Amino acid sequence: MHNPLRSEADAFRWVVIIGLAAASVIVLTLLTRPAIGVVWMALLIGFGIGFGYRAARGSLHENVEVTRGGDGRFRLLVVANETVQGAELLGEIRERCRDRRAEVMVVTPALAASRADHWASDIDEAIELARQRMELSLIEIRGLGLKARGEIGDSDPNMAIEDALRVFAADEILISTHPPERSRWLEHGVVDKARERIELPITHVVVDLSAVGTPS
Repeated sequence: MHNPLRSEADAFRWVVIIGLAAASVIVLTLLTRPAIGVVWMALLIGFGIGFGYRAARGSLHENVEVTRGGDGRFRLLVVANETVQGAELLGEIRERCRDRRAEVMVVTPALAASRADHWASDIDEAIELARQRMELSLIEIRGLGLKARGEIGDSDPNMAIEDALRVFAADEILISTHPPERSRWLEHGVVDKARERIELPITHVVVDLSAVGTPS
């Protein structure tokens, strides 16, 4: 569902409006029946806090708007973990950027091997492996004559995408995964969620690696 509140500022304004309305009701009620005024105050404060919280979260995560760079450069955001060096992905990047003044940003979410590792914050190895794969992919992308940079993203791929869009005004997004039968990202609906939240062209690239590893 499209959220009518586009920013935290909009959400805050609604909270102020609700607060002023609550204050006026409380003052009027206290002048008549104090006990009823206390009940009204508790109900309205609770409603205002709940509404503001939901609105702020929705404005940040339901729909992500991107401001274009305006300099004529085509910007491609690539999101991949284990498949970041896949030939299929590199070929898609080549085709998307062909005959364009292009810039590529590669985001590699670092995933822990298990939920226990994640909660224990024992993800140093996962981050290092993701960084190594990312650096090697950047070498190949730059070998195509493209300007490219990369970063390690949040372990939640959708959060990593949203974080990247706040600093990189992408025109299109490529999300690379293992085939459906081995992809955690597809199992968790990463591509579908991105298409629901982000108003940009999003292409899903399937990379079938021969190496055995933790699907992502």
